[in-house]
Amino acid sequence: MNRSRQSLGRWGENLAAVYLASRAYIIVEKNARTPYGEIDLVTRQGEVTVFIEVKTRRNCAYGHPETAITLKKKDHLMNSALAYLQDHPELDGDWRIDILSILQQSSQDEPEITHFENAIS
Repeated sequence: MNRSRQSLGRWGENLAAVYLASRAYIIVEKNARTPYGEIDLVTRQGEVTVFIEVKTRRNCAYGHPETAITLKKKDHLMNSALAYLQDHPELDGDWRIDILSILQQSSQDEPEITHFENAIS
């Protein structure tokens, strides 16, 4: 991944954390590593553990950000969440995987944030 895309991804993840915190989510961990890959954000919403995959794009030339979630990516996210839960038994109870889509088409405009709850099951 080139620096520009990495920078955009980090910016999107930071914006996502602020967005979620303003909606009473507790950020447990950012960029959590598992044997299956990385989880962008691990959060808690009340008693529910919520794994967040953040997708950020500057335009829709290749579709909206959430369209980047392929079947392979869904499997990766599910396996990563299960591995994380196994390593963190203190996070017992319900859990889900959400997608946060961020579209920043112009630096003058507010980013468009779309939150897909329980997007992968």
